Amino acid sequence: MDGVAEPPVVADHLEEVVPGVFHWSAANPRIGGTQSASHAVRTESGETVLIDPIRLVDEALDRLAPVTAIVLTAATHQRASWRYRKVFGAAVFLPKGSRTTEEKPDEQYGAGDVLPGPLEAVHTPGPEDPHYALLRRETPSVLFCPDLVQVENDELALVPGEYQDDPDEARRSIERLLELPFEVLCLDHGSPLTNDPKTALRTLLAEPTGP
Repeated sequence: MDGVAEPPVVADHLEEVVPGVFHWSAANPRIGGTQSASHAVRTESGETVLIDPIRLVDEALDRLAPVTAIVLTAATHQRASWRYRKVFGAAVFLPKGSRTTEEKPDEQYGAGDVLPGPLEAVHTPGPEDPHYALLRRETPSVLFCPDLVQVENDELALVPGEYQDDPDEARRSIERLLELPFEVLCLDHGSPLTNDPKTALRTLLAEPTGP
């Protein structure tokens, strides 16, 4: 949804969603001012994994060091990944089958792979085929969901069809996510949902889709 080039925005602060999971965001002019959000997971060993990172002010970024891995959920979420690979010497992980990216990733992954974090790769086609959610099973369990749903005017909404290769498949991907064990839902476009996100997803899916 963000496009390929690094967004011309820098988030000005960092929030801890639940222990060990961090969120930052900024309004992205390339997608009409919609929030582009990023996350980080701190491992038990004290290392940090960035997920679809946009730029973050240096003083906040310093709080996340050492960063040892950067995971992209899709090629459209390259954002500041290559910048931060240079800064931290971190390995970049990209879905298998992705379109050509600005730089070559260090690793590629597929459905069911366990990535640094640890994060489990969950295939969520619809926006494009090489598109993945990431599940952190550690309590509290967190699902990182990229371009299926977003927060719009403080309400959960489907990502518009214009950003989807197959909107019907995207809807089926959301339905499959409900089978996963998660307590917190983190989005690439909007604030995290920490209070019963599964009910919010079911309510969204129950809404009429138009004539």
